[in-house]
Amino acid sequence: MSSSEIQKTRVINELRSFIKKLLQDPKILEQSLTIARQRLGEGDQSDVMARIANEISDTTSVHIPEDPKEHSEADRLFLELLKEVVREEQALY
Repeated sequence: MSSSEIQKTRVINELRSFIKKLLQDPKILEQSLTIARQRLGEGDQSDVMARIANEISDTTSVHIPEDPKEHSEADRLFLELLKEVVREEQALY
């Protein structure tokens, strides 16, 4: 197995585990979206994704490392999807 295949397998396994967590506790999604809506509306956007990640980790069973350099591909994907969903919601209004 090549290193890229190993990486893909690891990301898929992490996403699978995360989706399972969401299915077990659907409130995680609403809490995460609420946090993202609040934080993305704040003025200073320089470290907003880190603040979102930290607050999600503090208030849900999802753990995202505090340091953005330690975020896995799945962490980054989840945070980017949150941002995308909130931006799309805002564009509708």
